[in-house]
Amino acid sequence: MDVRVSGVRKEFDRFPALHDVSLEINSGELIALLGPSGSGKTTLLRLIAGLESPTEGKVFFGDEDASLKSVQERNVGFVFQHYALFRHMTVIDNVGFGLKVRPNSNRPSSEEIRRRSSELLDFVQLSGLEKRYPAQLSGGQRQRVALARAMAIEPRILLLDEPFGALDAKVRKELRRWLREIHDKTKHTTVFVTHDQDEALELADRVVVMSQGRIEQIGTPDEVYDKPNSPFVYSFIGESSVLGVRVENGELWLADRKIGLKSDLPDGDASLYFRPHDVELVENSDACITGTVVASRRVGATRRVELEVGGASERIEIGISAEHPAKEMSGIAFRPKHWRTFPKS
Repeated sequence: MDVRVSGVRKEFDRFPALHDVSLEINSGELIALLGPSGSGKTTLLRLIAGLESPTEGKVFFGDEDASLKSVQERNVGFVFQHYALFRHMTVIDNVGFGLKVRPNSNRPSSEEIRRRSSELLDFVQLSGLEKRYPAQLSGGQRQRVALARAMAIEPRILLLDEPFGALDAKVRKELRRWLREIHDKTKHTTVFVTHDQDEALELADRVVVMSQGRIEQIGTPDEVYDKPNSPFVYSFIGESSVLGVRVENGELWLADRKIGLKSDLPDGDASLYFRPHDVELVENSDACITGTVVASRRVGATRRVELEVGGASERIEIGISAEHPAKEMSGIAFRPKHWRTFPKS
């Protein structure tokens, strides 16, 4: 099922939560809505689900305008962060709940509901737990039950709101891999909300990066990590270091010296962004960035050093080999391998 969000704006008591958001989701795609708290990602998910109505704009399921349809009419499966399971129901009754409450005209028989629920429990690797209650399950098992319940209604689209947010790090990682495997088998059109960039980059076919009610960038995990299109995306996805520089005739200057990098920005002040791990150390070169080590720490197989640069006016971090003899007050010269410049804001 293709989903299209067209020119959507959403206000709550005149507070704009979304500003003219448009997004096309292809059938069978796994999309991550990624952003910090307050970026509008959950509001967008709820608008797709029908839990909220847009102030302006429309939501299409295929060629059908779904904007005024209820959650039931849209036939979406929704998985919440805190499971939302019925505590007084067994696991198998939780899974079959969405089918039991259907109108008589399209409600399966009790035998069919139980058969389908059992198949889904087997699919999510919970066979044998049919008669347990949610309180008797681990957090990861509860989330599997919640996903099985969402899938039981054969939804046109599957929506997940911070599905692993209540779980510890180890269980989150296991369930991320499991969800990707489930998606590859079922091919449901799936949209999930997260503020965890690792989760989005590992799971999604495409990532929608959001900030302050707007979409900043849409792309594959490689595209949003390797080619961020704004200072926000550069800072939010992965680690970044930033330096204030000056553009003169297409070359970058730091204080009174060239640093060996070029830019297509017009002359004037700019910000240079690069990944701390994506640098090369240089020697005997005037065209580079030089800094004085003010702190050094071991990070796994590498060393992370904090440098004062530009006459001690700015501090940045770079990654170097663990064997490098970096000491406080020693000098290091380097150049970023990949970088972007943005106009000074």
